[in-house]
Amino acid sequence: MSSSNSPYNAFAALLAASGQPVSPAELHGLLLGRSCAGAGFEPGPWLEDAAELLGAEPQDSLRQALIGLQEMVKGELTGSEMAVILLLPGDDAPLAERATALGQWCQGFLGGFGITAREGALSGEAVEVLQDLASIAQVQSALEDSDDGESDYMEVMEYLRVAPLLLFAECARPTTPAAAKPSLH
Repeated sequence: MSSSNSPYNAFAALLAASGQPVSPAELHGLLLGRSCAGAGFEPGPWLEDAAELLGAEPQDSLRQALIGLQEMVKGELTGSEMAVILLLPGDDAPLAERATALGQWCQGFLGGFGITAREGALSGEAVEVLQDLASIAQVQSALEDSDDGESDYMEVMEYLRVAPLLLFAECARPTTPAAAKPSLH
């Protein structure tokens, strides 16, 4: 798929037309982070968090796109597939641009997870994933435009397609209620 027709570029154009300087990657990261931390999938709270990041209430077309993005994320997290589609520039975009967007996505994810996470200890594996995301958020200038840089980018992207699923499973997936225990009284 050509970069000019990518979902990332379409979302970027919509944000720019709305006068929003926010990256689609950061916005998607915010949505996924808050969803993985247990925010649920009601549009109201998501639109409030998005408005805070955007610095203004989204206009109708952007509002509808944000709701559509949330429906996509809900389907990915609650469906049977074992991967998330990241809203990032296409493979034909320069590596530096893709690496910057990857860092913005991680920053958004950590922000969304942080504003939503409930009290309670996370497993060591979940803490490690969050630490990895914090490290990846700093990677922008570390990737070189070379075969090795491209390979590193693809490896990180694959990791980020499954890492949110672990956090969602631990923090947000609804647990089935235990059978009612008979009262001793």
